[in-house]
Amino acid sequence: MNSSLLRSVLASSFIALAAQAAPQSFDFKDPKGVNNIQFKLDAPLESISGTVSFAPAAPAATTGTITLETKSLTVGNPLQAEHLHSANWLDVAQYPTITFEAVKFSSLRTQGSQTLADVTGNLTIKGITKEITAPITLTYLADKLGARLGDDTIKGDLLVLRATFEINRNDFNIMPGKLTDKVSETIQLSLALAGAAPRK
Repeated sequence: MNSSLLRSVLASSFIALAAQAAPQSFDFKDPKGVNNIQFKLDAPLESISGTVSFAPAAPAATTGTITLETKSLTVGNPLQAEHLHSANWLDVAQYPTITFEAVKFSSLRTQGSQTLADVTGNLTIKGITKEITAPITLTYLADKLGARLGDDTIKGDLLVLRATFEINRNDFNIMPGKLTDKVSETIQLSLALAGAAPRK
């Protein structure tokens, strides 16, 4: 191999590696409208936004914030939904959002396109912020944005987040110590979110 060809190959390899290592910003305001976070009673939080910075070659450096609108939380029973939105429960008028800010990823294991980890971050509900740690799966899908939206002319990558964890409603001043015979103090949350990183 002559020196000119060798330099060309090395340069191309360097560019490819640099592109893979650079973090991408994934937007979680889902145009397809299927992102969801659920309580154990299957109440989806539909209005979700936020961005996550993720590099496939360095998942431990992942950062980002997910935000959801409390007024979009619904349950099957209209009266239950009314109670849920009221000042006694989530108080959506005074606290319009719930946020989770990722601070640290640990115990990372990468298996193909998936990275399993424990994420530690700050969860804010009703103006109260608590640090929580939860298991999470991050799935990086290169060049799959167009396929997800049904338009192959759209270029970009996807990052899918999946997690299940529990919180105690007393920690967030959600009717603390009350109605425990009807509503569990421990609430299980499950999320399945897809973020998009479009490319030109």
